[in-house]
Amino acid sequence: MRSPRRQGRRLNLEGVVAVVAVTGLFALSGCTAPAGRETPDTPVASSSPAPAAPSAPSSPATLGVPTELVTGLEAPWGLTFLPDGSALVSERISGRILRIPSNGGAAEIVGVVPGVQATSEGGLLGIVASPDFAEERTVFASVSGADENRIVALRIADDHRSLTIDRVLVDGIQTADRHHGGRLAIGPDGHLWIGTGDAFEPGNAADDASLNGKILRIALDGSIPSGNPAATAIYSSGHRNVQGIAFGPDGTAYASELGHRTWDEVNVLRPGADYGWPETEGIAGSTGEAPIATLHPDDASPSGVAYAGGSLWIGALGGQRLWQLPVDGGAATGEPIEHLSGTFGRIRTVEVAPDGALWVVTSNTDRATWGGTAPRDGDDRILRIEVVVR
Repeated sequence: MRSPRRQGRRLNLEGVVAVVAVTGLFALSGCTAPAGRETPDTPVASSSPAPAAPSAPSSPATLGVPTELVTGLEAPWGLTFLPDGSALVSERISGRILRIPSNGGAAEIVGVVPGVQATSEGGLLGIVASPDFAEERTVFASVSGADENRIVALRIADDHRSLTIDRVLVDGIQTADRHHGGRLAIGPDGHLWIGTGDAFEPGNAADDASLNGKILRIALDGSIPSGNPAATAIYSSGHRNVQGIAFGPDGTAYASELGHRTWDEVNVLRPGADYGWPETEGIAGSTGEAPIATLHPDDASPSGVAYAGGSLWIGALGGQRLWQLPVDGGAATGEPIEHLSGTFGRIRTVEVAPDGALWVVTSNTDRATWGGTAPRDGDDRILRIEVVVR
């Protein structure tokens, strides 16, 4: 039985920047696909309470001038930083992992992940380095295979010039042509958080027997943390297609989720919570947890999300811009602000570098003829943008 919608404070974005206060929380909406087609493509700790009322908003952070770090990537998807300040980036279609120097420059091939099956949205997706990477050389990856999706631990060679699959942490995630989710993040609890899509079968999101349409949380050895609500990998359910997970400084977990044709969402994740899909989409419906923000599909189609300077920074695919959402304690504290609208095209991933700057990954060589844009000269690229806190 689906839980009734939990009411709270909601900000709702109509068109581009008109904000209307209604009951609930603030959420974002996905990109629009051609007629008859679907669109492609935070937690609080397991015991966290409901978010506190937001404090009075201060002046939101601003962004510096973007600088290019690397160009010529092919359908990049995930990005993670290593202890030396360099970064690894995954390419969805080729299955390659590349290493980017901390100050930018030519990408170096680390290796090709075995067993990657590229589909319209599947392939090699999110990656995240272990907190103990310096000692154990482990990177976790979300892999779409021919028969199932799985989460694997990769071993990166000392010279960064080869990789191997060390072990499989989660398997049995249903695969499909679209709706893979695929974002990975390591939370302040030390566990691995995983966003999965509904595999283009909406009923999976509400099915407790399915790992699809869920947020999963596991220990780094693949075991089930004691705080998970049902002694399984499932942390929350009722998600359509989660492609962004980020954590605030207070431990609040946030997730960005692609909607169908009306609303995308930004949610605060709570253990055992149901987020309403497929009965409810954004603010359209009455089941599940209410999002803290919603955007219309043409303006968003949210993918990667990062927290810096008191705001969430949300990459938009269909909306081809970077959204800023001021937040505090699990609630939106101001209007959404758009940046880079149309400047660099589709934005797939946003991560915070060790120096506090944002690294922003574009996605114009990936499905450029469907809901996208023609690649610009030099696409795809990674940009570095400083966050200026006033």
